[in-house]
Amino acid sequence: MANIKRIDGKTGVSYKITVTRGRDSSGKQIRHYMTWTPPAGMGEKRAEREAQKAAIQFETQIEQGFQADDRQSFEQYARYVIDLKERNGIKHNTIRSYRDILRRIVPSIGSMKLGDIRPQHLNKLYKALQSPDERLSGAKAVSKETLLECIKGAGMTREALSKAAGVSHTTVTQSCRGAAVSAEKAALIAKVLGEQVENLFTLTRLQRPLSNKTVLEHHRFIHTVLDQAEREMLVPYNAAAKASPPSVERKPPEYFQPEQIAAILEALEDEPEKWRVITHLLIVTGCRRGEIAALKWQKVDLERGRLEISANLCYSKERGIYETSTKTGNVRFVNIPVETVALLKRYRASQAELQLANGDRWQDTGYLFTQDDGRPMNPTSITAWLNKFSRRRGLPHIHPHSFRHSVASVLIASGVDIVTVSKQLGHAQVSTTGDVYAHVIEAAKAQATECIADVMLRRKKA
Repeated sequence: MANIKRIDGKTGVSYKITVTRGRDSSGKQIRHYMTWTPPAGMGEKRAEREAQKAAIQFETQIEQGFQADDRQSFEQYARYVIDLKERNGIKHNTIRSYRDILRRIVPSIGSMKLGDIRPQHLNKLYKALQSPDERLSGAKAVSKETLLECIKGAGMTREALSKAAGVSHTTVTQSCRGAAVSAEKAALIAKVLGEQVENLFTLTRLQRPLSNKTVLEHHRFIHTVLDQAEREMLVPYNAAAKASPPSVERKPPEYFQPEQIAAILEALEDEPEKWRVITHLLIVTGCRRGEIAALKWQKVDLERGRLEISANLCYSKERGIYETSTKTGNVRFVNIPVETVALLKRYRASQAELQLANGDRWQDTGYLFTQDDGRPMNPTSITAWLNKFSRRRGLPHIHPHSFRHSVASVLIASGVDIVTVSKQLGHAQVSTTGDVYAHVIEAAKAQATECIADVMLRRKKA
């Protein structure tokens, strides 16, 4: 039976509940604890009754295998979950995103115990994240004189501070010299020194609040953490599942009209061959930017006219340029037209000439698209080049994903079934294709209805 002990503290009355169940390997009794605090204004007798109910519920949970975690904070457990996901093979960029999100939410709920988090705490956090005052991402921080004094007082070297904060030595040096650094890195430095960031740095905050989409990403991360805690029976329920994050309106994908594609192709004629081939492949395949950047000649079958899409090229500050699997982890084959085959044959010959010209400097990595010495190219440079190209040529803004949407819309409008379109794009599920291109599918259905009417109902009389 649960033991209930009333505690009269400085901040009011609370009840310590203890449940003893079983013994450990040394024969010592295993005790589980929780603290129940009555709401403000509740009478003494009612509080005792409610404490009894809480004790019964707690004892039942222990019997069912649930053990409330009154020790770990959300930050501690979130770091454990991130490490767990990383060991299980979650992509590096996702892990990096998790850590960035955690840094932003730690000031609000990081110190809270897992079992104390309620939906209303999360709703308050979501509201705060939408306030301009809470936005540090992209903001700048310039050190005050107190920074050097604080570092000296802590007896730390700049190198030790950079390691403890998880930032580069250059960042610490720039901060000490009064140069602007990111507000997020300034916050990491301040945390190691045990100070509020505002005490050590002057912050220039952004005035534009976080978008609903970005706040929703924070909600999904919290949901992931608490979902793991629920599965491990550390919390009775996932508070994020009962919270109310902001809704995000799905915008229809942006794609190019045929005449716009024609204008882009015409403008490409005078551009460097590498960029012309990259853009051409984006247009005819609908592949993702990183998938095109990750193409190797051994995955290009010019005889059969098809590409094997089995990898994705990424970039991060921590790892530089690196190769990983496709977004879904699947391998697919994409057919290419004869015009593309001819273009790739000419490009392969040009790359062979570049290799000879570089001699020993050339690194034979096997990639189609490389830097001048053969090393793989940064996939983000594709987006940067297309931005400059579109401005220079007076074309509509070109994003690599717009070509992907264009391929999908052309296939659907041409009557290609949704399963084939999904395989072409490399979606994990056909439902994803249906959701993203719902408006295009509806337009194709309407066109099909008109075709039926033209044939069946609108035949002209002879």
